[in-house]
Amino acid sequence: MFMQTFMKNPKRVGSVTPSSRFLAEKMVRSVPWNKVTALAELGSGTGAITNLIQSRVEGESKVLLFEMDDRMKNHLQTIYPDFSCHSNALHLTKVMKHKGIQQLDCVISGLPFFNFEDDLRESLINQVNEALKPGGYFIAFQYSLQMKKHLSRKFVIEKIDLVPLNFPPAFIYLCRKKEEDSK
Repeated sequence: MFMQTFMKNPKRVGSVTPSSRFLAEKMVRSVPWNKVTALAELGSGTGAITNLIQSRVEGESKVLLFEMDDRMKNHLQTIYPDFSCHSNALHLTKVMKHKGIQQLDCVISGLPFFNFEDDLRESLINQVNEALKPGGYFIAFQYSLQMKKHLSRKFVIEKIDLVPLNFPPAFIYLCRKKEEDSK
């Protein structure tokens, strides 16, 4: 399913294979799960990261999943019925409002930001920034360091990790929302 989607639209998917368990584990390890009441995952794909989110999320926490591919989104809805699945991450703040969520504690993303047109990239990053509470986490993986400068305009990059056991190797950006952007 993942390979077929990649072949149809490689710029939107970004990789030939789903995220490895090494990448997924490293991404969710940085989240302060005991403080998470609302979280979104952008580009949920086949659910490699979603599976770990499900095993760590506590209590009544709300989880929003965003996946544009209908087959993958339907698959996610079946496997994770307690999570709310949506098609377009550009509607993140609208979905939050509809679900009664004021702000997110964390956004985890597998979207290939560098592959997107500038306007789309900027709109998505603005949605994430608007959705996060002050000091909220934005954790994203990319296949290069080319997004570092762009992300640092909106977020404080606390750490960048390389995951060599992913195919292709990926960089994880651990970012926090800048405090001055929340005023």
